[in-house]
Formats: sequence, C-alpha cells, structure tokens
Amino acid sequence: MKNSFIVKWCCIFAFNSGFGQGAKEFANPVFLKKLIQDSGYVQLKRKVCNEFHLTRPGQWGEFVAGVDEDFFAKDKFIAFTFDACGGEKGTGFDYELINFLKAEKIPATLFFTGKWIDAHFSDFIILSKDTLFEIENHGLMHRPFAINGESEYGIHGTPDVADAFDEIEGNARKIEAITGRKPYLYRSATAFVDESCAKMAGQLGIKVVSFQVLSGDAVPNTPTTVLVENVLKGAKPGALVIMHMNHPEWNTFEAIKEIVPELRKQGYGFVQLKSEKLKSR
Repeated sequence: MKNSFIVKWCCIFAFNSGFGQGAKEFANPVFLKKLIQDSGYVQLKRKVCNEFHLTRPGQWGEFVAGVDEDFFAKDKFIAFTFDACGGEKGTGFDYELINFLKAEKIPATLFFTGKWIDAHFSDFIILSKDTLFEIENHGLMHRPFAINGESEYGIHGTPDVADAFDEIEGNARKIEAITGRKPYLYRSATAFVDESCAKMAGQLGIKVVSFQVLSGDAVPNTPTTVLVENVLKGAKPGALVIMHMNHPEWNTFEAIKEIVPELRKQGYGFVQLKSEKLKSR
C-alpha cells in the first residue's frame, strides 16, 4: 500500500528544526542573494557573459554537440537516472520508488532542481548522504538551458547568458553548499540545450547529459505497460535511462517494479552515472 511506504519513510526521516533552518538558508531566493555578494561567483559570471554574449545559440535539442547520452560499459550494465523537477505541479516525491531502489540495492543517479530541494529539504539531505545515490544538477529554476529564451514543452528557457549561468552554476553551488560536494553532471529541464550552453557548461567543468532510453514517464498517466516496454526495448550495455521521481501519482514505481526483475533475468546490473564513464559526442 502506498500509505504504508510513506509512513515508513516519514518515521525514518523525520523533519527537525536543524533541517528547517537549513531550508530557509538555502532557499533559492536567499541563496541567489548570497551568490551575487560572492566576488568569485560574480567575477566568473562576468567572464562567461563577456565571452558568450555575442555567441549564436547553434543547434537546439536533446543531443547536440557537447551532450552525452550513454556511457562505456564492458559488461551488461545500465544506469537509471531520475529527475526531481520541482515547480507548481512538479514537487512531489515518489517515496515508494526510492524505497524500492533502497530495498533492492539499486544504485541510481538523481538530478535535482533548486525548486525541488526547497520543497523537500530534509529528504534531500537524507538522499545526499546515501551512497546508493549519486546527486547531480537539474538546474536552479528548472528551465531549459538556452542563451536566447528558447522554450520546449511549454517551459520557457533561460532568456540570456546571465540567467543560463545562474541556472547551471547557481544550482551546482547550492548543492555543493548543502552536501559538501559539487555536482559534475547536469541535465537541463526537458533535456533540451543549445550548443553554446553546452560549451559554456564544459568551460565550467560540468558535463551535460541527456539520455539514451526514454521511459516516457514524463507524459502524465502513461500506462505502466508502455513504460516497461520502452525501457526493456531500449536496454543495452551502457544505456542511460531517464525517469522521474517527482510524480508519485504517475506509474514510475509500478513500472520499475517490473523492469528491474526482467533486466536482472537478462543479466543486467545497475550503476551510477559517473562522469568518467560517459562517452563524449
């Protein structure tokens, strides 16, 4: 039962006053104000803006130059990645999904936005301390990564270089400030980026990743059977699977329960998406 999983999680990971104080300190509006008072951040932002302000965006998409979508795998390994998007309709938490991964000891890479962190600060802290999970960057405000405001799926991208910088570097520093580790992987909202932004990320020491296997769980209420079929059909050594952990009302958990046993029967294992494993385009 869904409620039993939620009760179990909440009993283990109870919210306390220390987390509450941290949540206020690292909330997006507060943290951004701190960043603009950080001379190192301001200088780097100015440098990037000066370099890219006249640059054309180039190709726009999920698989442009500078974006990785799979990794090197000598054996049968697959990387599950889960986005935690945030926003008005996207700040849920699929506790059942996370509990399943923990119970089955399935390593995974989790991409977080600043918005989702703000909505689930205590849960984020706990997840960041679990070595089963690799904590990575999904953008400060969950906006497609653009230098000219390009939109996708009705979501407006960052309007200029300065906002693009804050989207990727601001959230990277936020995660670092909270966890002590700066993420080195980034997936844009909707996974769409332009070539100039991909180049910008590289200069910041960040790898932009997309996906190789699209589960389809970003489409509301996609049937479990479709999600299972999509993942199993695309499975191959080195595949990077994209799913979501912020919509418990959809069928991600129901699908993963069927996907994992079948992949294991086929001889697959599961790994975190380490940057050294990625194939460069």
